[in-house]
Amino acid sequence: MATCGYIARMRAVGIRQLKDRLSEYVRLAAAGETVLVTDRDRVVAELGPPRPARPARPLDAVVADWVRRGLATPPSLPVGTPPPGRRVMALDQIMADLAHDREER
Repeated sequence: MATCGYIARMRAVGIRQLKDRLSEYVRLAAAGETVLVTDRDRVVAELGPPRPARPARPLDAVVADWVRRGLATPPSLPVGTPPPGRRVMALDQIMADLAHDREER
């Protein structure tokens, strides 16, 4: 039988106290603790560490959420990979072509 010492305790904080001491609660969440946010003694949100599968950058997390909800499709190639079958010119060749086009005007 497990005793109380084995059960992890979650903190509960009201919205006003959360606003006043937000940095403290964010540090607790970053350290792995889950903080329950309450409004009039009713839990309305949880503040906790990011899930292991959560991307580190916020925009990546938003895009991952869109993919999960079916609003976007993931890229078929790794980021930065040119599409297959498309010829990619070297920068010096592009600059030479641009200079040539400008001379013709």
